[in-house]
Amino acid sequence: MAPDPRKVAILGLGTIGESLLSGLLSGGWREASEVAVTVRSEERAADLAERYGVSAGTSNAEAIAGATLVVIAVKPQDFEVLLGEIGGLLTPEQTVLSVAAAIPTAAIESRIGAGVPVVRAMPNRPATVHEGIAGICAGAHAGDEHLKLAEEALSHLGAVVRVAERYMDAVTAVSGSGPAYFALLAEAMIEAGILLGLSREISTQLVVQTMLGTAHVLRDESVHPVDLREQVTSPGGTTIRAIRELERAGVRAAFLNAIQAAMERSQELAQGEL
Repeated sequence: MAPDPRKVAILGLGTIGESLLSGLLSGGWREASEVAVTVRSEERAADLAERYGVSAGTSNAEAIAGATLVVIAVKPQDFEVLLGEIGGLLTPEQTVLSVAAAIPTAAIESRIGAGVPVVRAMPNRPATVHEGIAGICAGAHAGDEHLKLAEEALSHLGAVVRVAERYMDAVTAVSGSGPAYFALLAEAMIEAGILLGLSREISTQLVVQTMLGTAHVLRDESVHPVDLREQVTSPGGTTIRAIRELERAGVRAAFLNAIQAAMERSQELAQGEL
């Protein structure tokens, strides 16, 4: 029997999985009756069924029956068990979308039925407020139609970009880990504001809103970062004095080295190195 072209199964409804569920429903891409989700406990399943009106349970095999799109959202350490349950049940008419970090498509394909299309995605933390971005790539059997289906689903969490799989570790290093870099920067700037006499509340508000506003300018006005920095930097002014100190401290080089280190660690994890 052919899968229902509207049915979506989300296996492992954690933070990202639940964000995807709420995005699909709130955006009207799918109705609650067209989505099945799985979790570890019956109590959590009952809660999700009540809150979202979806079919929720603990059986992955039941959830994927008839689903055109199967989203794997479990933690990487749970992958082996999950694929052991469903690998032989998946068919080439279904599309597998994995949002688990550092799991190559080949590792998934080797544990499921022959010819099943697999799309790998790396969404980031802002996906929980539907302002994230995900890099996606195609496995050996995934074509443009499978990538489009994955893009349609993930667009409800934010933006989506296509890359070759060899660049997925770079995506992880830049955007997957990226929120931590910005959080560290925000933490440092907030502490600086406190050092200068501002209250923590006011300093936090100033920093967070400045980061948000700057991101909107860079995205919505398509301003290049160099141009924006030059617009804010007046000759002999306060900003250039601060920039000089940041350059003296090697902040630019530190970011280059840090993001490269993150990519290398992502590669290690993909190869099974703990």
